[in-house]
Amino acid sequence: MTYRNKIAGILSLCFMTIGFAQERENDTIDTDVVNVIKPYTPTISDAFKIKETPSLNDSTTTKKKEIQYNIFSIPVASTFTPAKGKAANVDKAKPVKLYDNYASLGFGTYTTILGEVYLNHELSNTERVGGYFSHHSSSGDIEGIRFDNNFSKTGLNAHYSQKLRDYAWKVEGGFELQAFNWYGLADQSVPTFDVDHSFYTAHFGGDISFDDAVINDASVLYRRFGDDQDSGENRFLMRSGFDIPINDEVIRTKVTIDYLGGAFDRDYFIDEELKYGNFNIGLAPSYQMKQDDLTVNLGVNVVYFNDIENGGNKLFLYPNITASYRLVDEIMIAYGGIQGGLLQNSYYDFAQDNPFVSPTLMITPTDQTYNASLGLKGRLTNNLSYSISGHYLADSNKALFKTNATLGTATENYQLGNSLGVVYDDVDTFSIAGELNVDVNRNFKLALKAQYFGYNTDNEAEAWNLPDIEASAFLDYQIDEHWFAGANLFFVGERKDEITFAQSLLPTNADETVTLDSFFDINAHLGYKINSQWSVFLKANNIANQDYQRWLNYPVQGIQVLAGTTYQFDF
Repeated sequence: MTYRNKIAGILSLCFMTIGFAQERENDTIDTDVVNVIKPYTPTISDAFKIKETPSLNDSTTTKKKEIQYNIFSIPVASTFTPAKGKAANVDKAKPVKLYDNYASLGFGTYTTILGEVYLNHELSNTERVGGYFSHHSSSGDIEGIRFDNNFSKTGLNAHYSQKLRDYAWKVEGGFELQAFNWYGLADQSVPTFDVDHSFYTAHFGGDISFDDAVINDASVLYRRFGDDQDSGENRFLMRSGFDIPINDEVIRTKVTIDYLGGAFDRDYFIDEELKYGNFNIGLAPSYQMKQDDLTVNLGVNVVYFNDIENGGNKLFLYPNITASYRLVDEIMIAYGGIQGGLLQNSYYDFAQDNPFVSPTLMITPTDQTYNASLGLKGRLTNNLSYSISGHYLADSNKALFKTNATLGTATENYQLGNSLGVVYDDVDTFSIAGELNVDVNRNFKLALKAQYFGYNTDNEAEAWNLPDIEASAFLDYQIDEHWFAGANLFFVGERKDEITFAQSLLPTNADETVTLDSFFDINAHLGYKINSQWSVFLKANNIANQDYQRWLNYPVQGIQVLAGTTYQFDF
């Protein structure tokens, strides 16, 4: 092909292409999807692999030699016989023998005699009978006191109890004699005279408790109390608790019936018989709600009061609400409440708190409008527990001990300012209390308590003979198997009292308020257990030999030491 022919061919091809392109521009583009599928068959070239069993090109192939193993054993004679296994022995403490009865006798300074006998005998599997006898006396011999200041207290009680399948009951009775002296004269230089007085008490009562019954428990008490000044008092008290079911809920209710009646031979200022008596019935229903860590008791206390001697009656309504909330399990529990009640005062109760009262008292109950409290308690460790609380009480007709006036025309041995009477006033009391208990183990226990008081009176100048601070500490320590010891300390803050002089039948305005100093009393004891039945002890009271006055012009004995022995036994 010539050069001219090649050029002509190329030009022809170009014109054909251009014409084809112009023809395609006038066509409509097809939107169909065309899938092109082409199988992919890759080839892998043979790779050189190491064979598991390579072929050997050695000219000589050695055959493995077969090896056989044999045990060469020789019988050996043996006399060893394995012993049977035994459990390891655990050292156990020897169980302490417990006795149902004991007798104790001790003698000390100031010619002090202390004796106790406790008896408890099992008649059968369900019956028990027992009794208790106690005696404590001292010749007194208080330094600086010229009048007799000895005292004695002797009591005898007996009881019988029975526990059956569905209930248990108990009856008891007793008699007690107490002797004291009105030795608290401000002027000890006056000629001495007889200042003794004595009390007697006889009581009988019983209680019963039920299992799975509407009535939970009930108790009754009758007590006769009197003195050598022709005073006499009767007290009858009955209490019962039962449940009232309402729509699958339970209302726990307590009922109280309280009668008090008595008479004194004369008034303090005039020779005229002084009588008193009242009767009241109390009804206190409550309902308990629990939700998670919160427990609330909602209730009221309704009391009907009848003044038998003076006539008249009255209905009292008191709150009875308590609650507790677990803030942090057993570590911190918040608690509080507001409660109230009609508190029965009696000659017996006054004489137990203060044996130097005169037999000329005005007896009337105290209307505790409310007692509000709020606090925290819990455990810091397994061995350390605590409690912190605050209280606010509103008492109407609160009884206050106050030294009687000194009469210039005294005819009785208690009318020389050497006895105390009772006055009533509306008193509001605010207090803060704290308590700490340490229980390291069963051999060591320690308890610390303290409380501060603030008072606001309505008519009286002071809250007579009420302390501003009270504190105490208790310690018990089992040193070893034989030795044991303990101690306690009491602290009482300042109190106020009043000295009154009266030349006639009525007290004058020449009154003098006095402050009784605060005091502390330390007591301790040490004992040694000879065997399971016999032990000896040594006690010391008022170790600091404090010459304090518990009541105005009534100093106490100095340091007192007493030694004795205790015997435990069974019938």
